[in-house]
Amino acid sequence: MLSNAPNSDPKAKAPTLILKSDADKSLQLDLYRKMCLFRRFEEKVGLAYTKRKFSGFCHLHIGQEALCAGVQAAIKDTDYIFSGYRSHTQAIAKGIKPGQVMAELFGKADGICRGKGGSMHMFSAEHRFMGGHGIVGGQLPLAAGVGFAIRYEEKDDIVVCYMGDAATNQGAFHEALNMAATWDIPVLYIIENNRYGMGTDIRRTSSIDHLWKRALSYDMDYSDVDGMNVLATYEHVTKLVNKMRDDKKPHLMEALTYRYRGHSVSDPGTYRTKSEVEEYQKNRDPIMQHGKALVSQGYATEAELKAWDKSAKEAAKEAEKFADESPFPPISEALDHNLVP
Repeated sequence: MLSNAPNSDPKAKAPTLILKSDADKSLQLDLYRKMCLFRRFEEKVGLAYTKRKFSGFCHLHIGQEALCAGVQAAIKDTDYIFSGYRSHTQAIAKGIKPGQVMAELFGKADGICRGKGGSMHMFSAEHRFMGGHGIVGGQLPLAAGVGFAIRYEEKDDIVVCYMGDAATNQGAFHEALNMAATWDIPVLYIIENNRYGMGTDIRRTSSIDHLWKRALSYDMDYSDVDGMNVLATYEHVTKLVNKMRDDKKPHLMEALTYRYRGHSVSDPGTYRTKSEVEEYQKNRDPIMQHGKALVSQGYATEAELKAWDKSAKEAAKEAEKFADESPFPPISEALDHNLVP
């Protein structure tokens, strides 16, 4: 097993910052800027929801930015991404413009799905971002299908499939992993273990202490990683995907991470203590950790970190403005792209 994950206890000593990395300076700076954009974008989304600019389900990714940024930096543009319903920032990381994502949330015609997908169903064949799926675990067999096509056509691509920790209890999880392992399908299944499936601690719904152990049933490669550390994530995933491109075998990776907000915007989060959230924000915040590492290496100054964060806020503001000004799709499109008998 490959492991680069810390103790899951938020009060445990924070892991040592990676100061020596194979990632060059420009990449490390870019990772910081991307995480800032993801954080500020999601904060803007949350505020827009409270202003009733859109309605329905909305699940924010705040706190989990390092995993999204690190994974995307380690893969190629031609690789495929599947995700669940917490996918706004993953869509942006794959190349979809923030304004298009915000417009999709607002149900506007300039959204990436012309306003028909909304928060839970982002999709772009052009960017090989295959959703955004609202059905828990529903994306796992689909990822296996694309992985099968890659192997059948002898391509060099891989598939990355994100899921939440609770999705590992779904039947589709086991069926998809069994197929992937049996047929040697190049899918990197990533468990975003933020400790809670909706409002239930994963320890109450799983008999095992590490979710990567579920790969043992299928004789599949597995690992875990500190999903709050962007450089640890980047370097770990880079090794995994390089191996996968050669052997065309699947891999189950558990990323230990944490969400600061509720399961959705309507979740008050009363199932956990305020101090627990504060401990993660104080000791494990991915942006804070990486910022400290950049300053320690002499790659950036505190003033530059603040300037990049300010730029991220402006980008999120521009995305909201773009969505505000975008028109709603015409009524004539109501039945387009629907299966109508």
